[in-house]
Amino acid sequence: MHLSKRAKLISPSPTLALDAKAKAMAAEGISVISFGVGEPDFDTPENVRAAAIKAIDAGFTRYTATPGIDDLRKAVCARLKANFNQEYQPNQIVVSNGAKHSLYNAFTVLLDEGDEAILPTPCWVSYTELIKLAGGVPVLVHASEENDFLMTPSEFEAAITSKTRILVLNSPSNPTGGVYSAEHLEEMAKLCVKHQIYVVADEIYAQLLYDGREYTSISAFGQEIKDLTIVINGVSKSYAMTGWRIGYTASHATLAKAMGDLQSHVTSNPNSIAQKAAIEALNGPQESIEAMRVEFEKRRNKMVEMINEIPGFSARSPGGAFYVFANVSGVFGKTIRGVKISGSADLADLILKEVNVAVVPGIAFERDEFMRFSYATSMEKIIEGLERIAGLISEA
Repeated sequence: MHLSKRAKLISPSPTLALDAKAKAMAAEGISVISFGVGEPDFDTPENVRAAAIKAIDAGFTRYTATPGIDDLRKAVCARLKANFNQEYQPNQIVVSNGAKHSLYNAFTVLLDEGDEAILPTPCWVSYTELIKLAGGVPVLVHASEENDFLMTPSEFEAAITSKTRILVLNSPSNPTGGVYSAEHLEEMAKLCVKHQIYVVADEIYAQLLYDGREYTSISAFGQEIKDLTIVINGVSKSYAMTGWRIGYTASHATLAKAMGDLQSHVTSNPNSIAQKAAIEALNGPQESIEAMRVEFEKRRNKMVEMINEIPGFSARSPGGAFYVFANVSGVFGKTIRGVKISGSADLADLILKEVNVAVVPGIAFERDEFMRFSYATSMEKIIEGLERIAGLISEA
């Protein structure tokens, strides 16, 4: 059977494959604890759910404008202003079927065949695939654990070539939880303006910050960098609305029109009912976000503490999102229950098979020495899951 070269380039998502395996085991009655997929375990707020039901009852079930209904685009502008002091107009907003779709739109309108996109690693698994789908070439820049996995301005500048078109900047980061400081971002912004490099700024976790941090977007450092930046955000993480599939971009009007035109042929509008729910999420009470953030911070603290007690494991305390990217290379080369551990995939497979705990191997994020643990699950499961892992690793 013939497949296009583009189709052959695509690798399946390791995180979603792991989640599917864990759910299949759970369906068989196995007590599986998952630290895998990045999805809040909180319910979507009641007022948001009610808005969706109201939209259904009112018959709001037909096509809408491709880039989203006006009220939603206005709500996005208001929320960006209130949360991050980002000034945008509705014609600069494109609402899509999740932030992943927004990223697809951004890469597709910016990249020509052979254009390079600089991507600090560790990085989320879909960035490399989306860049390749758009015909681009991912240029991976190794960000050190000692620098909290944050690419330095000098490392960024060293990676720039005549083919560089995009910098992909994810802060807070998936998988590390790393957060770029304002000073760091300002230096990166200067380099982007100097070399006329676009920034795809994935800010989906921007409201989940810890230790008193305040969020700064790279788009904040003047009109020139703002015009070069496509901000990616959405309602999935902050409002526990992953399944509703509402993401959005904020960008220069020319870029927004290009992404809207692309979307008109690929998917048309995002879900009409979910759009109404998203309006309520953005315009309605915001207290649920802070309650969730506070709970995540407690879970983070416990997870980091327990991981650092496991021989051969170590973890830095992440500044945002809901992931711990733990160094597990201390158990490489050891044998546990007859299995010699040669990398993160071996270790993750052993942990799932032997103690029924799902974790994502770091090789999925371009860094084999690590594993990603999500603390978007209950404190009870965090404690039990890490106790199971600690017991297993103690046999090495």
